[in-house]
Amino acid sequence: QVQLVESGGGLVQAGGSLRLSCAASGRMFGFYTMGWFRQAPGKEREFLAAITWTGDSTYNADSVKGRFTISRDNAKNMVYLQMNSLKPEDTAVYYCNAGTRVEHGVGKGGDYWGQGAQVTVAS
Repeated sequence: QVQLVESGGGLVQAGGSLRLSCAASGRMFGFYTMGWFRQAPGKEREFLAAITWTGDSTYNADSVKGRFTISRDNAKNMVYLQMNSLKPEDTAVYYCNAGTRVEHGVGKGGDYWGQGAQVTVAS
């Protein structure tokens, strides 16, 4: 069992940056591939990035490649999403996920989700 809590969301101007954090609890955290997803109003949840349990491999959706970076610190049970060059279309609720499965470069959500963090990018 893994519990996830996101933080770091907020309001930012277009072109700005934010770093989301995901605090995980549970003894098996270090063995999960972790991912970030987002969901905008009226849209389906979208995969953004994933990182393997060793941190050796990362995956990014084309929509955020070059702008968003996922990282993790297993000693602190933390996962991060650094978001740069933010655009108004990045406005959404952002979710941390444990157990993400990446197939053909696309992430599918695992069993454990955080409650979400709102990110709003003003134009």
